Amino acid sequence: MSLNTKSRRSSLTSRSVSTLRSLAVATVLGLTALAGTPAAIAQPAAPAPVSPADGGAAVWKAALDGKLDTVVSLSEQLAAGVDGRELTRLRQRVEQVKASIAFREGERTANMERVGKQIDELVDSAKSAVEISKALLRATELHMLAIDKQGLLKTERMVNLIRKGDAAAHKAETDGDWLMAGELFGRLNLLLEETQTYKADVRRLSDRLGMIRMYAPERLYELRNTRRQQDGLPALPPFNKTGEDYTTRLTGVDEAIVLRAIGVATENHVERIPVQKMIQGGLEAIKVFCTTRDLAAIFPGLADAAARDALVGHINAELVRFGATDAPGGPFVVQSVLTELLAKTKSTIKVPSEAILHEFGNGCFDRLDEFSQIVWPDELARFKRMTEGSFVGVGIQIQLDEESQMIKVVSPLEGTPAQKAGIRSGDLLKKINDKSAVGMSLDQAVEQITGGSGSMVKILIERAGEDVPYELKRARIKLPTVKGWTRSGPGDMDWNWFIDENSQIGYMRVSNFADTTTADLKRAIGQMKRTGLKAIILDLRFNPGGLLDQAVSVGNLFIDEGPIVWTQGSGPRKQIENAESGRASLRSIPTIVMINETSASASEIVSGAIRFYADKGEVPAVVLGNRSYGKGSVQNVAPLSSQAQMKLTTAYYYLPSGVCIHRRPGASTWGVEPNIKVEMLPKQQNDSIVLRSDADLTADAERPKPGKRREGEMPVDDTRNGPPDANRLLAENIDLQLQTALLVLEARLAGSAQASAAPTKR
Repeated sequence: MSLNTKSRRSSLTSRSVSTLRSLAVATVLGLTALAGTPAAIAQPAAPAPVSPADGGAAVWKAALDGKLDTVVSLSEQLAAGVDGRELTRLRQRVEQVKASIAFREGERTANMERVGKQIDELVDSAKSAVEISKALLRATELHMLAIDKQGLLKTERMVNLIRKGDAAAHKAETDGDWLMAGELFGRLNLLLEETQTYKADVRRLSDRLGMIRMYAPERLYELRNTRRQQDGLPALPPFNKTGEDYTTRLTGVDEAIVLRAIGVATENHVERIPVQKMIQGGLEAIKVFCTTRDLAAIFPGLADAAARDALVGHINAELVRFGATDAPGGPFVVQSVLTELLAKTKSTIKVPSEAILHEFGNGCFDRLDEFSQIVWPDELARFKRMTEGSFVGVGIQIQLDEESQMIKVVSPLEGTPAQKAGIRSGDLLKKINDKSAVGMSLDQAVEQITGGSGSMVKILIERAGEDVPYELKRARIKLPTVKGWTRSGPGDMDWNWFIDENSQIGYMRVSNFADTTTADLKRAIGQMKRTGLKAIILDLRFNPGGLLDQAVSVGNLFIDEGPIVWTQGSGPRKQIENAESGRASLRSIPTIVMINETSASASEIVSGAIRFYADKGEVPAVVLGNRSYGKGSVQNVAPLSSQAQMKLTTAYYYLPSGVCIHRRPGASTWGVEPNIKVEMLPKQQNDSIVLRSDADLTADAERPKPGKRREGEMPVDDTRNGPPDANRLLAENIDLQLQTALLVLEARLAGSAQASAAPTKR
């Protein structure tokens, strides 16, 4: 068996961060800080004075060498050395960066003291899992703030809290409180993410909750509702069962899909995972299914202790057999195991074979890696929407309105059926195809609104207390991936591309790598060059990846020749992707590439390749921010049937330096390290995300309003009360990474101007 390699993609799975606003939470809980403690940081010696003509080059070298303090000091020298309009701007940039650094350190000191006291108070009074979970949440905040993170985890306070959290998590799982168990294990995993101590627990609870979501969604709704009210939040609307029938979701699932998926995986997975381990994963998943008591209301056979124990006994015996060194293998073993498992299920718990096949297949793929998966028939349309950069729908951005708990239109996309029909920002979805939308999740709403191109969908909107009906024809909607600094109109490419028009510094932000990304970047570059582009910021923060060919072609805009990336599977053969000469339209433009902890896959290829050639002096670029995610694996897509596909990791990405991007189990290094690390605290990170996303909306869009925060959640300032102006990211102590990027470019341009103006020595 072989894979269809036509579609080579590198996007994150649905288990990873998926939207900009959800990234606010994911990133806030995963920041990387410097080593040491605040008191132990040595004050760097002041850099030697440099002439104005040499100042820009000195700042640039300091950035390449990762010396933030030197960047600031030399820029300050340069700005003070000579009068002039450009240097006035540079002085302003220096003051902005210094103010944001001072703000960061002040926040760090004050918040570490505040949060430490809160943890002590919570732990002392903790009598329930909810209270322990609140303490763990505070501990994750303290961990983010700390500079010496490993030292913090060894303190008596944290050791005791982790011990209590571990006991509470296991007790919650034993008691069948799956949501609380998942929450506790998740927070423990955030604290000990480097060692991945709780990774297996998080995956197991994720599987349990996924099964409940699949087969007993109303029970999951009840668990969520109870948990919300424990935190003082209002109750959810009544459960909406639209599209929640598991029998419909299992339509098309059969044994052939599972057998083909496992066969292809054993032959093509990058790590060549033995089939015995995949079988163990499948059996463990069925064991989790049997012991998830909430499923008994749907499958009564699970309530029969004798029947359940008989099946679990069979599974345990099989696990022992396939854990042995002489465990059987080969192409017919899986079919034999499945045949016996289905027969045993039929004679014991009497669960439909489609459900057993579904969970067995998922369990097998759990043993591979987090990005490989079987794309079941009910998931195929959603999978294609995620990977193709476009979808068939009506063209509205939606979100859950916290106040009303209804689906709200954030903004209609320009030129789409919804925008042409008159749907407005702030409209509430009341019905979709005559079915109530009240209480729907975002996924439920998307499933109902999307459909075949040219088909019709009826939507009833609530606007200003009145019901407004629409009947819309679905069409293919393109998702733009390239954005500029500030909006200049409603269209996808209606942007002011200059972050600083006086200095002619451009700004391009790539949200993911889709079919049109390179073409859109070229259009933006052309617009900027026509008005005099001198330098540029390429913002790849929060970019989860996308198409490999687009990563290569974007890298080729900066790199004129040489390898950009290569892929290598389990064998010695490499597939090298080279730059094509003559396409590097930005090869001589000073560039700052910005990355952070959620920059993944294709964005790591681009930033890593640019850094390699920048370090060699062949590209005038600096990579700035924090170490990237470490998702350096190739997923190929192959058909399993007319209704199902599979996504399989077949190779790893390697940078031109020979470094593997991917974070392998137990690895201490991964991803792309920036030239210059610039840390942002949770407050700065959260505020920058919210302000940036609000500023991206069209002028008439409904700005999201803050919802009620859960009791115990980390306090962060909400910048949404001010005007959604992207320039606030620079004027206020918000986006220190962006401020630093602009400072480095301003210094380089100012230095170049001074060098040009200096008299020539004879």
